[in-house]
Amino acid sequence: MRWVSKNTFNADEVAALAKALNINVVLAQLLMQRGVRTYDEAKDFFRPTLDSLHDPFLMKDMDVAINRIEKAITSKEKVLIYGDYDVDGTTAVALVYTFFKNYFAETGFYIPDRYTEGYGVSKNGIDWAKENGFRLIIALDCGIKAIDKVDYANEQGIDFIICDHHRPGNVLPAAVAVLDQKREDCNYPYKELSGCGIGFKLVQAFARHRGISFFEIEHLLDLVAISIAADIVPVTGENRTLTYFGLRQLNANKRPGIKAILEAANYTKEVTVNDIVFTIAPRINAAGRMQHGKHAVELLTSTNAATAKTGSDLLQDKNKRRKEEDEQTTIEAVDLIRQDPNHTEYKSTVVYQPHWHKGVIGIVASRLIDKFFYRPTIVLTNGNGTVSGSARSVKDFDVYNAIESCSHLLDQFGGHMYAAGLTMKPENVEPFIAEFEKVVASTIEPHMLQKKLKLMQSLILLK
Repeated sequence: MRWVSKNTFNADEVAALAKALNINVVLAQLLMQRGVRTYDEAKDFFRPTLDSLHDPFLMKDMDVAINRIEKAITSKEKVLIYGDYDVDGTTAVALVYTFFKNYFAETGFYIPDRYTEGYGVSKNGIDWAKENGFRLIIALDCGIKAIDKVDYANEQGIDFIICDHHRPGNVLPAAVAVLDQKREDCNYPYKELSGCGIGFKLVQAFARHRGISFFEIEHLLDLVAISIAADIVPVTGENRTLTYFGLRQLNANKRPGIKAILEAANYTKEVTVNDIVFTIAPRINAAGRMQHGKHAVELLTSTNAATAKTGSDLLQDKNKRRKEEDEQTTIEAVDLIRQDPNHTEYKSTVVYQPHWHKGVIGIVASRLIDKFFYRPTIVLTNGNGTVSGSARSVKDFDVYNAIESCSHLLDQFGGHMYAAGLTMKPENVEPFIAEFEKVVASTIEPHMLQKKLKLMQSLILLK
């Protein structure tokens, strides 16, 4: 364990903030340790307002996306809402589907099967859209690297609007619009929105374009708050505001699906971010991990208590199975690592067993880091002849960059600094393990291999 001080300011700065806010210097210091250094920043921190949300049209391609949506409405096109199978993806689909089904002539949603299609935009999904007459696909929490798939969709006469928050590659897909605040040419002020958050910005932009009151879309913020907490994006800036009002919505007027989840978990208290992470999110995630993510969307969009209870009972059962698989896989992974006499010398962990359940390998990767081996970790399994993996990283190490350095051995990869997914051919597993260890060993700093405990140091100000 490495102890790290967060004291990056001096006594004069603390005293100035304390005076501006008319508070004790200890409270001022605590605020500064959370990045709050001015009166206005403190006001936003303690009293978030919807007025602080950024103009959605500051996002690159937003105007193009809204124009394409208006064309779809005018032309009475069928529109498909497409999203990833995790919490961020399913909440995003539920949000955008719930709103736009009132405007499009016909709206459907599609969640890829984790086991037969894998992560992101799939050819199967595009074919299904084509067969069912959809002319426009709005992709949420995925698609930023789906260059070949979007090209294929274009050949089928299907347009794409991509709403993603993952890191783009050097080339963007040839979609009608690509909404991603991490685009180098995007000047959107806040860079940490979740996938569902970008979906909400699309809805916000449409509402503003149509002169629809924000009050009419505020009820959707509960889903944004769930996505922010579950996807572990920073609860700062705009995300803090979205979370604040999302939690308020979540507690004041629970949608039937969320109410059913909480009742199944015997939860009666006010819902907090912690409750989202440990009670709501695992059950939503269990649908895509253990069976199919569409069940999560069906639950989140259910409109009556009976349907919601049926859906919640299904997710409750899947979550129980997920826990069992998770625990067993972790035991096997730890044993596998410890059987290697040289495991203590490695700077990374990559473990592979073809029988492991694909739905839990991301959880296992996180648990290996948190409880056993603190180093960049990838857990691999095999399904339908393709090896799939989930990567997790340690503080300050960019696992996405490390994986990208091994991309010649991969069929596909994507993600961000601390979490990523990848696929490869079985024959590339051993070369990849060796190459990934080589890359990590040559780029990771020694201090990154130690857990950090941040200290909130105290300044003693004497007059």
